[in-house]
Amino acid sequence: MSHQGQTPAQLVLEAMPHLAPQSTVLDLACGYGRNGLALARAGHVVWFADRDREALSAIQARLSEERLNGILWQLDLEATARPLGQRQFDAIVVCHYLHRPLLPDLMAALRPGGVLIYETFTTANRAFGRPNNPAFLLEPNELAEVFASMTPIHYREGIWRNPDRATARLIARKPV
Repeated sequence: MSHQGQTPAQLVLEAMPHLAPQSTVLDLACGYGRNGLALARAGHVVWFADRDREALSAIQARLSEERLNGILWQLDLEATARPLGQRQFDAIVVCHYLHRPLLPDLMAALRPGGVLIYETFTTANRAFGRPNNPAFLLEPNELAEVFASMTPIHYREGIWRNPDRATARLIARKPV
């Protein structure tokens, strides 16, 4: 299965101007790396974290082929407490993934002045099918409340079309 043609999330493209040049970025639960690869192409050093060995192998092939900076990190985010350890990043990208116990660790892993780029499904997504498990769906304003100590750059919850989905989108900067 080819994943080469996947374009990055619109939110990631909108966040790029807010990142310092050559930032160290964590693409968390990265899947086949569509967001992280776009960031690597823009000159950032990207850590691709996911538990899927096949996806990480595909990312490695793309990194090698395009001569991009990237670090592969096979990691099961739900299997251990504090999976990010003491690592620090200039930016963290999370798209379509929610594991609530990890949310405080994201703040801890961001350097002062770092940027969080987060988009995932809300409870309104039940109207469109999967995911529909409450464990994977944000309540109204939950994302904004969890990261209220950060300076918001962009925040919106809503329904998006083509494909139909309901998400919350946040770009925010950690205070210096």
